[in-house]
Amino acid sequence: MALYDVAKWPLFALHCGRWSLLRKGWCWMMQYRTRVVEDEIAERLTAVGAVVVEGPKACGKTETARRFAASEVLFDVDENARRAIEVDPRLVLEGEAPRLLDEWQLEPAIWNHVRRAVDERRKPGQFILTGSAVPQDDVSRHTGAGRLSRVRMRPMTLFETGHATGEVSLKSLLDGGASGSKDADLTVPRLAELIAVGGWPGNLDLESKRKLRAVRDYLEEIRRLDIRRVDGTSRDPNKVARLLRSLARNVATYAGFTTLASDTAGPDGELKRHTVSEYLGALERLLIVENQPPWAPNLRSKSRLRSSEKLHFVDPSLAVAALRADPNRLLEDMKMLGFLFESLVIRDLRVHAQAADASVYQYRDNTGLEIDAIVETAGGRWAAFEIKLGAGRIDEAAANLLRFADRVDPKRSGGPAALAVITGTGYGYVRDDGVCVVPVGALGP
Repeated sequence: MALYDVAKWPLFALHCGRWSLLRKGWCWMMQYRTRVVEDEIAERLTAVGAVVVEGPKACGKTETARRFAASEVLFDVDENARRAIEVDPRLVLEGEAPRLLDEWQLEPAIWNHVRRAVDERRKPGQFILTGSAVPQDDVSRHTGAGRLSRVRMRPMTLFETGHATGEVSLKSLLDGGASGSKDADLTVPRLAELIAVGGWPGNLDLESKRKLRAVRDYLEEIRRLDIRRVDGTSRDPNKVARLLRSLARNVATYAGFTTLASDTAGPDGELKRHTVSEYLGALERLLIVENQPPWAPNLRSKSRLRSSEKLHFVDPSLAVAALRADPNRLLEDMKMLGFLFESLVIRDLRVHAQAADASVYQYRDNTGLEIDAIVETAGGRWAAFEIKLGAGRIDEAAANLLRFADRVDPKRSGGPAALAVITGTGYGYVRDDGVCVVPVGALGP
């Protein structure tokens, strides 16, 4: 039996479900659902002494890490463990490996002791550290290079929640393959609901209204408590809320600090530009804001690249919650729904791209040409995607992709492995011009 053949580990049966006290009583939590990131975690555990799984709170880090851990310490609830660190940090490291150190950032001093233990044991797969915030840089904390490997985790994709079939594999597209797919039976109203409730695993079995409330409560905790705890800096919750709403109104756009600041007017005026920058930094360290960087290919035209990032929450449901909207309200504003759909697709592309050792970028140049997503592998293969909620804009999107591909120098940046339009509904197929049409309900890793 392979070391990380999780389906054969008896230990995992203990973690398929657990009791949790919720606000309105006890309920049996959902069965664990397989995550795309599992293969990456398993691979890293065979190569390095410790794996650091980072992602926003409630995205499923702990339950996924438990699929691999043989023992655990939960720093957010175990006061004895936190007191033990004050006496001798090595005490909490003793236990069967892999040992899970959950919410390790609450006790950042443990980092150097993990590194030291990895050095002494000289074996891979000793620790799994999970964290929902990135601690401040500390010059006394060793980088952990060669000893610790970081894995990013995000909320669930449509494929992971069972709303996408996975018939069209992103990895296959990056390898030059193209295929059709059946109609995934997703409608625009259903997509509006999926966008609004998000990919939070703990909410999946709730009714729709409770899912919406849960995401709003989540964001409320962010603005009132978590953003202070991230670095001990006091921040005005009302100003944080104004910034979150501004981010939501500008999701999937290139809005900069000045634009965001001017969109945060309140009784005391708009936020200062430096305040927006500082608050955004804190939200990024909480891993709930994840902007999309620009791609910089070699061009054979004289177009000049723009370097602005595109704004995104880690899950589009956070934007909906910040706007205090619901699916019905989204359907009344199709332009906004289009931006949120784009953000949903970017979330899913990021998860699937990471599984293929690739990253997700966007493109914009001085002529106004924009491409919603560029997925590039570590080996340099790339595919370009336009994201359109409605099928009526497929022709326009395909023309955009072909125009873009013609500007990239194939001798220096290579030709595209695929050009594709990701749509909200319909069938998947390959057009006569070679551009693929991929319904989001068919997209998989």
